[in-house]
Amino acid sequence: MTGRYDLRRYDLHCHLDGSVRPDTIAALAREQGIALDRPVTELVTAPADCGSLTRYLTYIDLPLRVLQTPDALRRAARELVEDWSADGVVHGEARFAPQLHGRQGMTPDEAVAAVAAGLAEGRAATGVRTALLLCCLRHQTPEESLAVAETALRHRDVVAGLDLAGDERLYPGTPHRPAFDLAHQAGLPCTVHAGEAAGAESVWEAIDVLGARRIGHGVRSAEDGALLERLRRDGITLEMCPVSNVQTGAVAGLAGHPATRLLKDGLAVTIGTDARTTSATTLEREFAALRETAGWTEEQERLVSEHAAAGAFVQ
Repeated sequence: MTGRYDLRRYDLHCHLDGSVRPDTIAALAREQGIALDRPVTELVTAPADCGSLTRYLTYIDLPLRVLQTPDALRRAARELVEDWSADGVVHGEARFAPQLHGRQGMTPDEAVAAVAAGLAEGRAATGVRTALLLCCLRHQTPEESLAVAETALRHRDVVAGLDLAGDERLYPGTPHRPAFDLAHQAGLPCTVHAGEAAGAESVWEAIDVLGARRIGHGVRSAEDGALLERLRRDGITLEMCPVSNVQTGAVAGLAGHPATRLLKDGLAVTIGTDARTTSATTLEREFAALRETAGWTEEQERLVSEHAAAGAFVQ
């Protein structure tokens, strides 16, 4: 389903583990003998008033638990592309942390291969263009992040970028610089989650220390005029996800979401879903919410799509 405008939509910020269909999670749990004590939607969909990123992330625990085999990862990736197609997306970028999928012995290389295969199957069936990003995690060690970057480079034929995810309020990004230096040396583009749980200083760190070309969320960039000028001057893409930004408490409400002002001020704002299942969202829902609460029009949606097309990590 496309929106009321015939737009070419791009979802640049989408976590695979937060976007597995609830029915698929339930089916995988049954196959794997995992008992669920509540309806699956209650276990994997965060409430609107979640209040913090820390609590929001707990709703990804069950999806991660069932995504511990190559077949499960492949299915989830394929279905994500199908869901993008139904949402009018022409280019979708799936990101995941392969190091979180080894509980049953699957290696990071096997995990990457499985997700890449699922994306390829979905691409062949729908025509949606896809890209795969690997996530380093802030709470892990610099050595673990370096291993993720090395995995990305071993699979450069299917991996389009490197990310740093996690709670920047609790864990700085600087210790992970070796992983990002390695990516830069190999010409692998990078995005960094920043300016969501922490303030503008985390965005400065992402661009000055880690060399990010895109910022995941970045809503609190609005607090620092000098930072906004830097982001505008360098054409750094902001991957904003309004529904989840409200859920995590990064912004107070959709009506005042900084995407509206920053887009007007000439920044490269894009709109993504973040975690389609965790936030019970689609790109159509994101844009509909902005239309209803912030008065967005076709002009703003087209501009966002243009920014996303320019900022895409095309594989």
